[in-house]
Amino acid sequence: MEERLPTKGVGFVGLLQIVFIVLQFCDKIKWSWFWVLSPIWIGVVLFLLIVTIFIIMLVMQAKKDKNKGSKNDG
Repeated sequence: MEERLPTKGVGFVGLLQIVFIVLQFCDKIKWSWFWVLSPIWIGVVLFLLIVTIFIIMLVMQAKKDKNKGSKNDG
């Protein structure tokens, strides 16, 4: 028997995106498509920001460890 991973469904951001698109098509909101699609790109931007911060922290820690090791060698 094959086991399947549980899924969470659409989620809040996906539902919000669907609502914005439906409202735009029904002319209930007069937003640009930039803002209608904002739940997608805001999520991507936040993800990239978190990844960038994590990478910067790793690089800084590696430099700190390298400097600490070179001081002990001298």
